Amino acid sequence: MDYFIIAITTLAGLYFHGWLYVRIKRWMDRDLALSFAGDDEDKRAFMLERLDNARAKKVKRKELAAWLERAAAEYGV
Repeated sequence: MDYFIIAITTLAGLYFHGWLYVRIKRWMDRDLALSFAGDDEDKRAFMLERLDNARAKKVKRKELAAWLERAAAEYGV
């Protein structure tokens, strides 16, 4: 029974840490996209849409900042 309790708590801890890692990664990506938008509400919505497009296109994290910067430069063109 002791091993069962240890296994369950270990698995729950690993799941929680994985969930937390994914949430923090999403928050960082969202903050990055919104940092290019400034205070303009329309541009904020545009940048969040671009972030969704980047996720759909599976843009790598290393390339995400440059990709979002290009998208911000295209806004209003």
